[in-house]
Amino acid sequence: MDATTPLPIRLDVDEPLTVGADRIINTLAAVTLYQADTLVVDFGTATTFDCITADGRFIGGVIMPGLRTSADQLTRRAAKLPATELTPPERVIGRRTEECIRAGVLFGAADAVDGIVKRIMKEWPGGRRPKVVGTGGLATIVAPLTTTIESVDPDLTLHGLRIAADHLALRW
Repeated sequence: MDATTPLPIRLDVDEPLTVGADRIINTLAAVTLYQADTLVVDFGTATTFDCITADGRFIGGVIMPGLRTSADQLTRRAAKLPATELTPPERVIGRRTEECIRAGVLFGAADAVDGIVKRIMKEWPGGRRPKVVGTGGLATIVAPLTTTIESVDPDLTLHGLRIAADHLALRW
């Protein structure tokens, strides 16, 4: 799936052939399911911010390292830091190394998401306010720590695959 796949969306960016299949699918799902300007924050290997207008245009976005990617790099590069399960911390000030890592990774990601969403809102075309939806494997953990994600659909990409298959008359 790429920019040449005949779907009812438009990749309104400088290099449409470089847009990833996951972002194309998220755009299709958001347009079909929400029918409104939508900002999809996808918590995967990378955390992506997909800016989608109600009329089906992907107008660009942001890509930052994903939570697991960041946490894995931290523990790989710092010999004394243990790999840590990414569960919501009870407080910011950790009293054990694992708590410190979880607080740093999860609160840091949540605050980064809020900051980027606020910056995107300032640039949104027409001064409208898009619906902000979280998706991906860690969305249910990070979204509650943010102030800007309004709803979570952890299966948005899967919904998009189903919608694309239906549109392309694919059967399995």
